[in-house]
Amino acid sequence: MPPRQRRERPYEPARARAAVRRLRRSVGRLGAALAVAAGGLFLSPAPAAQAAAGLERVADFGADPGNLDMYVYRPASLAPDPAVVVALHGCTQSAQVYADNAGLAAFADRHGFLLVFAGTTSANNVSSCFNWFQATDNRRGQGEAASIRQMVAYAETAYGADPARTFVAGLSAGGAMTSVMLAAYPDVFEAGTVIAGLPYDCTRDTGPFVCMNPGTDRTPEVWAQRVRDAYPSYTGPWPRVAVWHGDADSTVAPVNARELRDQWTAVHGLGQTPDRTSVIGPNDTRREQYLDRSGRVAVEVDRVPSIGHGTPVDPGSGPQQCGRTGTAHFIDSICSSLWISGFFGLTGDVGPGPGPGPDPGDPEAPVCWSGSNYAHVRAGRATTTGGYTYAKGSGQSMGLCNTFVTHTLKESPAGHYVVADGGCP
Repeated sequence: MPPRQRRERPYEPARARAAVRRLRRSVGRLGAALAVAAGGLFLSPAPAAQAAAGLERVADFGADPGNLDMYVYRPASLAPDPAVVVALHGCTQSAQVYADNAGLAAFADRHGFLLVFAGTTSANNVSSCFNWFQATDNRRGQGEAASIRQMVAYAETAYGADPARTFVAGLSAGGAMTSVMLAAYPDVFEAGTVIAGLPYDCTRDTGPFVCMNPGTDRTPEVWAQRVRDAYPSYTGPWPRVAVWHGDADSTVAPVNARELRDQWTAVHGLGQTPDRTSVIGPNDTRREQYLDRSGRVAVEVDRVPSIGHGTPVDPGSGPQQCGRTGTAHFIDSICSSLWISGFFGLTGDVGPGPGPGPDPGDPEAPVCWSGSNYAHVRAGRATTTGGYTYAKGSGQSMGLCNTFVTHTLKESPAGHYVVADGGCP
């Protein structure tokens, strides 16, 4: 695999950066009229939440043409040459709100990676959205995209972050901005996760409202070309991409998950039929995985049943739980941050407890599944007789068939399941 092409951006003196801030605040953003539309990745106002994650504000991280703020969450046991995950909040939210509720900080604590939270304010957009829809902010070397890239450069210099393990994830407008960063800086980001977001450059020929809902249908090749156009001289490798979307999202229509899949499978030269499907988590989230020639997951789509617009979380102290509810657009369903961290390769081959799955290059490796007895029966991993549940293949008793009794099952060989609550694999 060829090495990633890299281009460093020089730091801008603090006084020049301050001048940029004053200019942008005085004239406002040209897209402010659209902001109500794209503020329209319209999250309703988020109530104040008690801060849980201790963020450090970086006052001067270098060139900041997008007028953004940089915050860092540094775990007590930061690994040497740590991976870095850039997290992008949704409209009406803030870096602190996202850090407090999404659950990523718990896995940074557990696995020693660095978190960078980019923040925008009403000085940029009346709804505090990232301006994913503006050409002045969604192109390489310009505006907000350039500011976020500079944050990564600063993290590498100031914290020793590993340039080869740089990732990005975001919700809603932050999810759409994640698409921007993956397309504009494929040489910087190894992988990214788009949560309730949109394909890159949807607004090239469509307004943001239409992109959001009902969504825009383009062929995979048309979508892929828009990614290639973002950095025409780049030849790969391309970032891996995971897409998370709620089935009941009425703000950003679920069709956008399909279009994102089409865009990034085509970029990777893959078809749109998944190589693997499974059900994960306590709520039967449906996972599709598209493998590259080496057997690695290049694109993944996670469709979360029965939730609307927001980041899926699962509050609690269990190894597969994370996040908090009570603040708008953090929805009790599944700890998406666990699976996202696993997709980024930050939790080991198998995530904490039963994880995202074994190395796809090893067809004999056991697969681990965790969920309620009811979920196991629905997924075909168990059977039910007389109100009781039995593991398929081994016939082991698992107790009552309901949503309260939970077990971990190990599948090996395919179709044969054994109870593995004590550890898997």
